[in-house]
Amino acid sequence: MKRVLSKIVTLPVELWQSRKLIWKLAKNDFKNRYAGSYLGRVWAFTQPVVTVLLYWFVFGHLMMADKKEILTVGVEAPYVLWLTAGLVPWFYFSEAISNGTTSLLEYSYLVKKVVFKISIIPIVKLIAASFIHIFFVAFMLVVYFCYGYRPDWYLLQLPYYSFCLFMLVLALSYATCAIVIFFRDLMQIINIFLQIGMWATPILWNISLLDKEPILQSIIKCNPIFYVVNGYRNAMFTKTWFWQEPAATAYFWILTIVLFGFGALIFRRLKVHFADML
Repeated sequence: MKRVLSKIVTLPVELWQSRKLIWKLAKNDFKNRYAGSYLGRVWAFTQPVVTVLLYWFVFGHLMMADKKEILTVGVEAPYVLWLTAGLVPWFYFSEAISNGTTSLLEYSYLVKKVVFKISIIPIVKLIAASFIHIFFVAFMLVVYFCYGYRPDWYLLQLPYYSFCLFMLVLALSYATCAIVIFFRDLMQIINIFLQIGMWATPILWNISLLDKEPILQSIIKCNPIFYVVNGYRNAMFTKTWFWQEPAATAYFWILTIVLFGFGALIFRRLKVHFADML
């Protein structure tokens, strides 16, 4: 038991000791991702903005009013703005989990170096993805204020929920980045789950639709991404604090800690075979 706990504790210690190197590598990763293109880092911010505008056009103008009411039942905010509050964390999750999973494959030349702490590679990719997320949150708030909403203290929860999402993806990435080296099909499986998760979280529809099916509603709420998406919307629209939902908050953090411990153990167990498989 002590040996297991030692393996779990060692990982966050290594990350803290290498924090300066992690920050430097994350900035370089973000800069190099679009190196060689004419618009460079502009492309990093173009896709999420275009996606939001596309949903705004489809759901705000093309969708029939009666069908839109089905999706927006219980929503007291403009649907496009409410939808954006769900897309912001989801886009970060989908990009970060994909980048985190393939991080060791992408930085295989560092994995083969004996003296390099490869445990920092997944978090480097997640921090690099966070730069785009920060911009997207700022873009969302600009639209939010343009709709006539005013700044308030509840919006201070957005960094908290972003941190929750970061820790969840980090916990998952340590397991997935290790497993994908031995089972390359894992990335395809993750992509399928991301497609399903887009509808199951829920993001495009409101959880209130399942008020008459409490069992199914409870199952969907077990998805930890729901806690973050719902938190964004609570901070922006319903104006509630995260500590007002103690059961959901406790469940999220307990699950995240368990996943982190599980991921750390898998990473440590398979680490010695990484160089041979790459």
